[in-house]
Amino acid sequence: MKRQLVGMVAIVAFLIFTPGVQAASQSTEWALKMFEEKSHNFGVVARGSDVRHRIKVTNIYKETVHIADVKTSCGCTAAKPSKYTLKSLESAYIEIVMNTVKFTRKKESSVIITFDAPQRAEVRIPIAAYIRTDVVLDPGSVNFGSVDKGAGAERTISVSYAGRSDWHLRGVENLPEYLKAEVAENSRTGNSVRYTLKVTLDKKAVIGPFRSQINIITDDTSNPRIPLLVEGEVVSDIIINPSVVSFGMLKPGQEKTKSVVIRGKRPFKISKVECETDLHAFKVRIPEETKIVHVIPLTISTPDGEGTLVETFTVTIDGRDEPVTFKAFCKVVAGSK
Repeated sequence: MKRQLVGMVAIVAFLIFTPGVQAASQSTEWALKMFEEKSHNFGVVARGSDVRHRIKVTNIYKETVHIADVKTSCGCTAAKPSKYTLKSLESAYIEIVMNTVKFTRKKESSVIITFDAPQRAEVRIPIAAYIRTDVVLDPGSVNFGSVDKGAGAERTISVSYAGRSDWHLRGVENLPEYLKAEVAENSRTGNSVRYTLKVTLDKKAVIGPFRSQINIITDDTSNPRIPLLVEGEVVSDIIINPSVVSFGMLKPGQEKTKSVVIRGKRPFKISKVECETDLHAFKVRIPEETKIVHVIPLTISTPDGEGTLVETFTVTIDGRDEPVTFKAFCKVVAGSK
């Protein structure tokens, strides 16, 4: 058991260099410094594959940076930013997509990012790829979409090859711990081969978005790896709103009640709600019903003295392995209204 006290404000100082008057108005040097990568090569990829990459851009300056335009020099690629305005120390991503359906073999392009604040600049990021014509993926990526926590999921990809009669898939590498993969040969006729790749998302995958690139291993001597994008998001089956309950400023000895809404995707029962500290300032009434939505009254009775009260609540749900949590806080100030 522990008591949380908040009695000081931490002030963090940092030094950020700005483009400054010494830089020429059309210079790209200041803008280029914000990019995590100055170029990207997708390597050798299969036809029809979903080939995407994100380049991180971080505003390292005091002034706000604004992206006026993002375009590409070739129709084989497309690009767009996750946001156009970056305040100091904020980051964004330039999402780059290579069209592997309409285009084949060696392709080169540039992503052109134009800035108009704090001064004008144009950055060019070279992009390259070699799109194989003998290997086709359908669909082009493993997209799990939204998956409920604890549910797990499976997706299948068709891998078709036209060329050598003795061509084989050997397996899959670079798998994150939350994924498993199985390869099965479906057919082999003349110089054509077809495999099915099954990718399984573990039921224990943690909540949040995921994105990774796995490699399909072949027996090709020159290019044995076929990259494959895997992405999705594990979402909680229980949503708490608000996840942080603010009681604002209260006087010592004052009482106030707020509601916490806990919503599930199916009916559930709350078995207990526990506090992290021994402040005894908060009281909560646990509902006895089994239903999809629970509205829980949370009451605070402020103690004597001044300061900030912070409490973490752990909610245990019948039949659910992991509890869910929410927080509440209140600033106690003598004489406040």
